[in-house]
Amino acid sequence: MMNGGDFVDNKSAVAGGVEDVYGEDVATMEQPVTPWTVSVASGYTLIRDPRHNKGLAFTEKERDAHYLRGLLPPAVLSQELQEKRMMHNLRQYEVPLQRYMAMMDLQERNERLFYKLLIDNVEELLPVVYTPTVGEACQKYGSIFRRPQGLYISLKEKGKILEVLKNWPERSVQVIVVTDGERILGLGDLGCQGMGIPVGKLSLYTALGGVRPSACLPITIDVGTNNEKLLNDEFYTGLRQRRATGQEYDELLHEFMSAVKQNYGEKVLIQFEDFANHNAFELLARYSSSHLVFNDDIQGTASVVLAGLIAALKLLGGTLADHRFLFLGAGEAGTGIAELIALEMSKRTGNPIEENRKKIWLVDSKGLIVESRKQSLQHFKKPWAHEHEPVTKLVDAVKAIKPTVLIGTSGVGKQFTKEVVEAMASINEKPLIMALSNPTSQAECTAEEAYTWSEGRAIFASGSPFDPFEYNGKVFVPGQANNAYIFPGFGLGLITSGAIRVHDDMLLAASEALASQVTEEHFEKGLIYPPFTSIRKISANIAAKVAAKAYELGLASHLPQPKDLVKYAESCMYNPGYRSYL
Repeated sequence: MMNGGDFVDNKSAVAGGVEDVYGEDVATMEQPVTPWTVSVASGYTLIRDPRHNKGLAFTEKERDAHYLRGLLPPAVLSQELQEKRMMHNLRQYEVPLQRYMAMMDLQERNERLFYKLLIDNVEELLPVVYTPTVGEACQKYGSIFRRPQGLYISLKEKGKILEVLKNWPERSVQVIVVTDGERILGLGDLGCQGMGIPVGKLSLYTALGGVRPSACLPITIDVGTNNEKLLNDEFYTGLRQRRATGQEYDELLHEFMSAVKQNYGEKVLIQFEDFANHNAFELLARYSSSHLVFNDDIQGTASVVLAGLIAALKLLGGTLADHRFLFLGAGEAGTGIAELIALEMSKRTGNPIEENRKKIWLVDSKGLIVESRKQSLQHFKKPWAHEHEPVTKLVDAVKAIKPTVLIGTSGVGKQFTKEVVEAMASINEKPLIMALSNPTSQAECTAEEAYTWSEGRAIFASGSPFDPFEYNGKVFVPGQANNAYIFPGFGLGLITSGAIRVHDDMLLAASEALASQVTEEHFEKGLIYPPFTSIRKISANIAAKVAAKAYELGLASHLPQPKDLVKYAESCMYNPGYRSYL
């Protein structure tokens, strides 16, 4: 039973703890289930329902029992054979956007096969459903639009947002990913077309973190766009007006946050995604004490980068506090990463966070952030203004600060020039260079450039994937500091523990859990992140550490605490294998 907004089913540990009304997830894989929609789905409706459709995998008995005779060709194919055929078809496409569209079509047609493909072929398909291809998909969303996915809440719905939420067919929602489309990856304001980001992120919550698809809700808040190209595009799917700001914007967001809590309860996770800097920090600060909120651009990015840094210490030597960090970019990602590094240093050394911040320097569009600029800085940049003479060029900042680690979060490509990388290599035996901006076109430098300009000495990681590169007979495998390592497992940990708030210590726990998954074998290849092939195991370990921290901090509501949190997390994960409908 559900009590007062409590969506945790205490009798079931399956599917992330949400009450399983129809027993579909409580049943073992051998037990038959009933394909409920509003009523029992059968015949034509069944093969048009993506959650229950199995295509040619319906058995002879199922075809008789559910009135499917004649509606399908006579052949019966296994899910494995369907997967093989689909992968063969996808590989025929030379254009990544065509693969993306084929995957979205599959998700709308056969949900379980979509997730089976994604889980079994994660390294090949992750760049298709997520960065970098999702960026192009958002840019062209109006042209490729077929069926609406998720919920659209625009200024037209002001005063009626609770009613709009009730239009969504699922009641037991556990994770909402929401964007207002103002800062999509490094591509800028894409307005309503930013919906590709929440849809893509939630696909990964299911595939990589095992959160049930029906528990995921993508939302785009449309307050207009300042992108003139979209406003003049006849195929644009959003409001044709300039962005609402100030009180009008704040009131809409406040109504949204209140309606979500009223409709789905205290423990629904709201992940803010690709909001512009000024709104991202404000929303996180305003709602973190009253809602279960998480900003992937600030906190997820910070956690995955910190994990890479902790792992890299095995190659670099010393502790975090022994190193100096220089960031290009002082927005959500840059300041979020910097703050988490400083927090981790405090945890390890016991030193005040203010002292640790002095080892971390940031460069923005006007140059090195220094004390003399403090009056003109945005509030989130002020903690990083240290005593130093003004420096405008990045290469001069590298020479002056002498960092051991260079991190790019600028959203502007080609900023780590030959001169910059050579300066890092002249200062350090093993310079750690992280070019994190997405998509690939916006990366501060490529893997090839980092390895070549450092004469094969750099330890390199990027936000979007790069192919392995051979230099002087040695093959280097670039690491990918992809948020997808963190947020699915992090979200699963919050859900399985019934957490009511996010705490910074949970982010540190997630970073340490990810870093612990990097083995000696990975280090030998120059990797500071584990391969994505074992991502579900990684997510279960992250979920366990996050849940343990939630219990330790008294923020967990799912009691009693399971004895083995890793096994418990694994048992909660969605399995995309077909079910028997007899």
